[in-house]
Amino acid sequence: MRVLSVGLAAIVLASASAAAAQTVVQEQALLHGLADDIRPERMRADIQALVNFGTRHTMSETQSDTRGIGAARRWTQAQFEAISRDCDGCLSIVTPSDTVTAARVPTPTEVVNIVAIQRGTGDPNRVIIISGHIDSRVTDVMNFTADAPGANDDASGVASVLEAARVLSKHRFDATLVFAVLSGEEQGLFGGKILADYARTQGWRVEANLNNDIVGNSEGQSGVRDTTRVRVFSEGTKTVETEAQEERRRYNGGEVDSSSRNLARFIDGMADRYLANFDVEMIYRTDRYGRGGDQVEMLRAGFPAVRISEGAENYDRQHQDLRTEGGVHFGDTIDGVDFDYLGQVARLNIVSMAALANAPASPLGVTIEGAVKPDTTIKWRAVPGAAGYRVWWRPTTAAQWTYSRWAGSATELVLRNIVIDDYFFGVSAVSDDGYESPVVFPGPAGSFVSVGDPVPPAR
Repeated sequence: MRVLSVGLAAIVLASASAAAAQTVVQEQALLHGLADDIRPERMRADIQALVNFGTRHTMSETQSDTRGIGAARRWTQAQFEAISRDCDGCLSIVTPSDTVTAARVPTPTEVVNIVAIQRGTGDPNRVIIISGHIDSRVTDVMNFTADAPGANDDASGVASVLEAARVLSKHRFDATLVFAVLSGEEQGLFGGKILADYARTQGWRVEANLNNDIVGNSEGQSGVRDTTRVRVFSEGTKTVETEAQEERRRYNGGEVDSSSRNLARFIDGMADRYLANFDVEMIYRTDRYGRGGDQVEMLRAGFPAVRISEGAENYDRQHQDLRTEGGVHFGDTIDGVDFDYLGQVARLNIVSMAALANAPASPLGVTIEGAVKPDTTIKWRAVPGAAGYRVWWRPTTAAQWTYSRWAGSATELVLRNIVIDDYFFGVSAVSDDGYESPVVFPGPAGSFVSVGDPVPPAR
């Protein structure tokens, strides 16, 4: 009996140790390698090429080979085609478009996106998108003839998209990666809507949209330079929230736990683990105050999306006619781009996309129980590619997930003596090689699957 007891104790101890090991976030050598593959000099060449087109205004020239939005789009498509040749045709290039007329587009104008798709090898309907907009403007948003270099707004975002395609196309991922260069942002976020509509038509389960808009400057309006910080904006409550869902969320919580907000937390974690001296500052807003970007249209479609923007903006270099007044240079020219800083932003995008694409899908059907009980029970449905699940909780005033417990392959976990009233809860899915999905908050407030999206079968 004594031998049996010792053996049993050893088994229990070993099981506990294995479970504890699963609670440790695993470092991934691949992600470190991807970060090392970024080349700021390639991004400089991309931005210079885009600036050389003079203007990329949505209503500018489309027939010229050297000036205007048409030439810039064709150049971008050629870049994607060259990248695809280097990866044995791994990218499919599509050009979804729409002809629009609106307040800032007084005559019918074709708005065209250039999109490269790298199909996933295991769960191709699950999609991770990086985007940036190619169009530019000057002070008068209707002026489509003046030079509008748009070096930072948003050739920097386009350069990030192209660099992500160059680096990530050399590898294969479980989920599909989409590299999207959008048009028509300055005239009314048309490129974002075209992309969202295309995603719905394709039946994609968009798990993340990383929209890069104004990501290359490190010197703020005050003249103070900050190379260590990037902002990630995310909505707190979902744009597509119904009245019934709003009532439930206002009473039980979830206003800081939308899928987009937990995507931002995921990206913040990537910076902490894989980037040196570079931090994500999470901003609890959909976008900068009173302003917008293409991620807004993705949110309107119900997709998780964030805006990535530099930490210190210089408004003299945004939406300005090229000029010098009182010794102050106005205009969005390439000398205002810090390419080492832009490289850090690109690294953040690339490691985040790769980690998301290698992780299992975010858990589905997450629910929680525990009213008038000393324990909290959290349940979920299994998702493809998950070797196990981790349950998370945090104090209701904490910005980041604080505590976790490994659940193994179960789809339910009871947290003994953890009172539901005092914490927020969530669950993530973990692959057998240690990649982990974003945390999913229970109910519609936190679900990564919007109404109408296809729900993948568990397997």
